[in-house]
Amino acid sequence: MTLGHHTHQKVWAGVGFDHRRGPDHGLRITADGADVQIADRFTSVSLDPPLVLVSIANRAKMNAKIADTGRYGVSILASDQAPLSLHFAGAASEPDLVRFTWRRGVPLLDGALVHLPCTVTDSHPAGDHTLHVGRFEELWFDDGHPLLFYTGSFRALELQGEHGWGF
Repeated sequence: MTLGHHTHQKVWAGVGFDHRRGPDHGLRITADGADVQIADRFTSVSLDPPLVLVSIANRAKMNAKIADTGRYGVSILASDQAPLSLHFAGAASEPDLVRFTWRRGVPLLDGALVHLPCTVTDSHPAGDHTLHVGRFEELWFDDGHPLLFYTGSFRALELQGEHGWGF
């Protein structure tokens, strides 16, 4: 499914991930080719224009890929993709699980709950990381639950309230 510009607000208003506490295993960043990396940080930046930010360690090859191409992709894994997440975290070797879908010239992981191809608008050195702000024109998503990793284990979200918003 593709969202139009006016519906980005509903999806991205509450998005933000902190790698130190999790959830980090469900988020993958891709750039040119088949390179995949876990982002150290990912968050929404702006609703208009629609912008997100990823934080990548300066020593990572992904920084050079993003600088060379001016693009990156965000894949938020679905709850049934823990084996794929463990593969990229180096905890398991499951190369047969790795498949890509290309959207707007950016590789994204097959089966992910969310696909977000981004064009870099700004990059900012920040200590031992670089912050890459990306604009997305389209957002693809499927129904389902995101893969979450928090305090050392995979977790599930539980909806609260009549409409799932908790109020």
